[in-house]
Amino acid sequence: MSLVMKRFAMPQTLLARNIAVLIVLVMLSQVCSLAVLLHYVQKPRVERTATVFASYVTTLDSLFAATPDNTRNVLVARLNQGAQPPDLDELEPSSSLLHFYTTYQREVFLDALRQHLPADMLVRWQAVGGQRLWIRIHAHETPYWLALPIPEDARGAGLDAAILLSLGLAAAAALTGYLIQRHLNRPLQNLAHAARRVSSGETPPPLPTDGPTEIAEVSSAFNQMTQALQQAEATRAVMLAGISHDIRTPLTKLRLAMAMAITDHGDDNFVVAAEAYLDQIETILQQFMDYAGSGERETAQPGDLNALINRLAADFAGLGHEFELSLGAIPLVAFRPITMMRLLMNLMQNAVVYGRVGLAVRTWVQSGAVHVAVGDRGEGLAPHELEALKAPFQRGRNARSQAGGTGLGLAIVERIARLHGGSLQFHAREGGGLEVWVVMPLTTSGH
Repeated sequence: MSLVMKRFAMPQTLLARNIAVLIVLVMLSQVCSLAVLLHYVQKPRVERTATVFASYVTTLDSLFAATPDNTRNVLVARLNQGAQPPDLDELEPSSSLLHFYTTYQREVFLDALRQHLPADMLVRWQAVGGQRLWIRIHAHETPYWLALPIPEDARGAGLDAAILLSLGLAAAAALTGYLIQRHLNRPLQNLAHAARRVSSGETPPPLPTDGPTEIAEVSSAFNQMTQALQQAEATRAVMLAGISHDIRTPLTKLRLAMAMAITDHGDDNFVVAAEAYLDQIETILQQFMDYAGSGERETAQPGDLNALINRLAADFAGLGHEFELSLGAIPLVAFRPITMMRLLMNLMQNAVVYGRVGLAVRTWVQSGAVHVAVGDRGEGLAPHELEALKAPFQRGRNARSQAGGTGLGLAIVERIARLHGGSLQFHAREGGGLEVWVVMPLTTSGH
């Protein structure tokens, strides 16, 4: 559970993590800056204001003490402007978390003011009904509550603007960091896109190496790896082509020699069997060549996939194998024609050889992808057996009795599907049997 919570708490992308770290750092710097401003700048300023204000109140107290009673009452009424001091409990303003800095400055001011005034001279801050400071003085032992204006420094005047400006600068710094990180992430996104193209059998253009040193080194290493893979692929294709040519030449001579060796009294059954073995050898050679090529050099072009399936189904029908077609409305798809025909022929041939009955092909579009399903009613295989068939030279238990196979058929289909940006999937068919799905995105097929 803790691992799941940690996974959801931590952003998954490098961009999100860096932005989160940047925001945290900016917030910490702002908090530290505000703490320094309040403690080392505003606090001494407010304390000096309180000292000056205390001397002013002391002078007023002395003045009222020397003033006759009738005159004192007039002065008090004029200073209070008709305001009556509320209850002492109502005079205590509530703390505000949003404006904590004003609360902090008010407490600093009141503490400093009380330190410079006599202990019996009460001080109250009124926040409701107007900001004013109530101070109780004693003139001839008679207490008077005076309403005095609060100094601007004690209110934190100008601090709101400073905090808003600081927050604006923090937001600008976070936005700048985001844009810089996006710029740095772009080469990594290009690298990931190029790696996916390589894994699907394509040859991406070289990555630029004019960015930061670390990114340039990674791009350069990737370009070198891509070149090495291309050279290895070319070497493999040349080697297989040479082997195929060198083997097919003696096979052709052997077939010709057998044909010339037939006599009226010869063993025709032996010749027929030998020619069947030669056909199997040539089929195996062609499968190796198909697996080595898989259509990388063929150019993709928009085409009607349903039309290609109809044409192949007609060819199989001419050989006595009827496929039930259920072709949905699909748009033009960019694919390599010969390579796609090889994919469909392999799937349909497997259905004929191993399924034998219930042959069917259906197509549809779902979630932005083209689906092609080739099904039969043959013996089903376990899920782990089906996935294993994607690897080269793997054959199912229902195929081991068949001669002439190499276990490359589905491996070829898998490579062609990935070459078109798609995937190969196995599904149990409703009513029994197996369906092999080829799923290709509409936006990336053939690119």
